[in-house]
Amino acid sequence: VGELTVYLGKRDFVDHLDRVDPVDGVVLVDPEYLKDRKVFVTLTCAFRYGREDLDVLGLSFRKDLFLASWQAFPPAEGTPEPLTRLQERLLRKLGANAHPFSFMIPQNLPCSVTLQPGPEDTGKACGVDFEIRAFCAKNLEEKIHKRNSVRLVIRKVQYAPEKPGPQPMAENSRHFLMSDRSLHLEASLDKELYYHGEPINVNVHVTNNSSKSVKKVKVAVRQYADICLFSTAQYKCPVAQLEQEDQVAPSSTFCKVYTLTPLLTNNREKRGLALDGKLKHEDTNLASSTIVTEGINKEVLGILVSYRVKVKLVVSRAGDVAVELPFVLMHPKPPEQPSQMQPPAGEAPSLRCPLPPHRACSLQPFHLRLFYGQDDDIVFEDFARLRLKGMKEDEEADYFC
Repeated sequence: VGELTVYLGKRDFVDHLDRVDPVDGVVLVDPEYLKDRKVFVTLTCAFRYGREDLDVLGLSFRKDLFLASWQAFPPAEGTPEPLTRLQERLLRKLGANAHPFSFMIPQNLPCSVTLQPGPEDTGKACGVDFEIRAFCAKNLEEKIHKRNSVRLVIRKVQYAPEKPGPQPMAENSRHFLMSDRSLHLEASLDKELYYHGEPINVNVHVTNNSSKSVKKVKVAVRQYADICLFSTAQYKCPVAQLEQEDQVAPSSTFCKVYTLTPLLTNNREKRGLALDGKLKHEDTNLASSTIVTEGINKEVLGILVSYRVKVKLVVSRAGDVAVELPFVLMHPKPPEQPSQMQPPAGEAPSLRCPLPPHRACSLQPFHLRLFYGQDDDIVFEDFARLRLKGMKEDEEADYFC
């Protein structure tokens, strides 16, 4: 049995715009390992904006957006927090050496986002992540080595709203020199909300009353990432695009539906592309659109992600005519009630780690899945993750995150 164990019911915590799911869990500690120390649990939201291997001379390309601590044992003075249903069942099953902890994630914090690293990049990827950390110490200021603490990455996520917005439509007209007639472009999407992996149909209608000819039509889906740190900068990256030799002669009309599907599979070589926060050794997808509540200070939001479809007409010897259509790309909200025979949505993980005091070692972590039986009790299923070949020692100590 490990000296220190952290149990959570899930790793994905949902931002409902008016509230965020509380982070509730239990830490189990061996009294022989604890001795005269206290048990602390911390929750950190950090924005890493530079490669980890560049952290030298005391400089760190990392900004902590939020830090909260909880003294799990002995309980801090004051009115105790009411136990959640999950904590009650965990404490009943784990016994007297288990202690609850809970955190409230502020609404103004960003969702978990990872910036896709380049092939030569090493260390922790840039982006926004949330981390739970448990350790034993005499006080919070005591320096704790990462090998003597239990760390688990969690995610703050948003799901698609139940009521999507209006159908995106845009139009643009251009008049040319020495001509009183225009080239008119009108484009629309069949809906405002798309799920990851769903094709996007772009309806393009061109009325060419001018004397110019349209040589080709370009359609692209672009990801926009607003980096809100010391100042706000916006980065755009095409994630799906096509170019058709569709021509529109003078005094004619044209109508066609173009289909694009933005997928990470086709964009893995693009460094800096925003992805949904990922767990180690698990794949992810393009970052979901960020939904911001009115009145929230965007300066502390880290990375804001949005998407637009751009339609451009290439006109012979006369420039271009273009429109942009904003849309939302997200995951659907999972069912509220998971099956009794399946773990809750988002995998129900826990972490069990042997922590020898004052001794560096290569940890052999375990994950625990929580299954909800018909008797409303919790059944733990242990499975050891196999060591990955070719991993460095530091990575082995960290790969359970």
